[in-house]
Amino acid sequence: MASTLEKFIHSLDLRALPRVLQIQSGIYCQGSVYEMFGNECCLSTGEVIKVIGFKINKLIASICENNEGSQFSAKVELPLNFPGLYKVVADKTPYVSIEEIARKFSIGPTRFGHPCFYSTQDIKLANFTIKHGEQITFNSVEEVNGTMAVNCVVVRNHKSHSFTLPLSQEGEFYECEDDQIYTLKEIAEWKIPKCRNRIVKLSNTLHMWNSSSPLPENFDGCLILMPVYEVQAVMKFRKDIVHILSDLDVEVKDITDCYDIGSFLQPLSLEDIFERTSKEFPVVAEIMEGPSGSQKPYNLLSTGKEIVIYKKYQAARVLASEMRSDSSKRHFLIPMSYKGKFKRRPREFPTAYDLEIARSEKEQLHVVATKAFVSPHKELFSVSVGDQFLVQQRQTSEVLYEGRKKVIDVLACEQILSDSYKKVFLPMYMEGGFVEVIHDKKQYHVSEICKEFHLPFNVKVSVRDLSIEEDVLAAAPGLQFEEEITDSYLLISSASSPVESWEIPVYRLNMLVHLLSKDVQTVVPPVTSTTVEEVSKEEYYMLRRYENLTLHPPPRPPKKPT
Repeated sequence: MASTLEKFIHSLDLRALPRVLQIQSGIYCQGSVYEMFGNECCLSTGEVIKVIGFKINKLIASICENNEGSQFSAKVELPLNFPGLYKVVADKTPYVSIEEIARKFSIGPTRFGHPCFYSTQDIKLANFTIKHGEQITFNSVEEVNGTMAVNCVVVRNHKSHSFTLPLSQEGEFYECEDDQIYTLKEIAEWKIPKCRNRIVKLSNTLHMWNSSSPLPENFDGCLILMPVYEVQAVMKFRKDIVHILSDLDVEVKDITDCYDIGSFLQPLSLEDIFERTSKEFPVVAEIMEGPSGSQKPYNLLSTGKEIVIYKKYQAARVLASEMRSDSSKRHFLIPMSYKGKFKRRPREFPTAYDLEIARSEKEQLHVVATKAFVSPHKELFSVSVGDQFLVQQRQTSEVLYEGRKKVIDVLACEQILSDSYKKVFLPMYMEGGFVEVIHDKKQYHVSEICKEFHLPFNVKVSVRDLSIEEDVLAAAPGLQFEEEITDSYLLISSASSPVESWEIPVYRLNMLVHLLSKDVQTVVPPVTSTTVEEVSKEEYYMLRRYENLTLHPPPRPPKKPT
């Protein structure tokens, strides 16, 4: 039975892909030429295409300037790279079964693919009861004892309880409130359920839009997002990917069950390649759709080029940011193989509590006060601008407050005088300002800094990496090493001239390949080139936000006694 392409996409379950479609009729019949995103193709009546995926191409947003309960008015078109961070408003319409949730939400291995719901009724399982109103996290969909089910987790008293819910489980399930913030691209890929719209609230703006913003000035209301999908398809005699917008006026018919789907090329994403077992590497692949970007090696990965993928692995990186006060601050992922050297730069500390966190056993922290502080207690020290201190340790001290003795946390320091030292106590709640005095003139490699010091840590390149054609770190006025992260990479090289290999990130590079049945000439990869990856502001926020979710933040500084 024929239907419009838009209706077909809205009714399609992602897990049912790929699907083979035959063009029935529409404005593209009679063999007219159709061009989209630089891909030119002919969609004639009777043409057969294999749909391998679809994603949201753009969003139609209805604007509400107050809150989600108010009337939505004007509609604007927003590209997925429109700047800003947004909070997702929980859908107030219930889902009637686990199957409906699994069909309409993207549930997968990445950190975005874990939607949370609660049931309005208790759900009794064989050895566990899910209480009504309890948050259920959906982690993955798989077959369990011949029945399709969702792997779920409930957290009680800081303990995780894992269980499965069959897709046939019925009830009344509501989406839980989500306190995370997302970019529009993240929301489009993971947070808009099929056949439903999504209300979001602007949390904060990341940077200015290049052209005039489609949103009202100083907008802080809600948007209701309606997606327009882009269909990714493979044609019978082409080696590239064809992109078709779902709202085009063309009718299609699903003929998957009576067609040899193996006669088409099989495009694979980098995530698909990474899911293969380590024993299946190395492999030769041809790029069907290359990544955008002028950074090496991305500019070498063009459509039609053959590459060797040697292995998959996890690798450490240091997330670093330029030390600049303006909005053009750049962010980098630095590999441990970076051969340049760094010298230390002074750190700044806004409170005495930050001094306590930064001090180490390796060396004594020497700071200069940049802001005055008058102590409300005579037993504690009042700080003047220019006072110098050697930070010692945290301890407690008795102070007299309203005629009664009170024990508070203090930071023991030695004040540096002209010819002697004076032991003083600074209240831990002290809001002042300190800058570090650097005595260490040594030059360090990245790995040495991560091993010997606590991050964040301020540095400047003193010896650039001569193996890199253009070392972008050397031009930075200063860098703050913020944290060490672990990410997924594939090691690749050119198949025709394997003189060097590169590490490419699995989850930050949009690229499609198909595997070739060719033997790898050399199993040992050539020397790996060092690549400092510059990440966008959106990618930076994502890396910072999700890397240490399992770690508890440091305790808040003690409050000033009242």
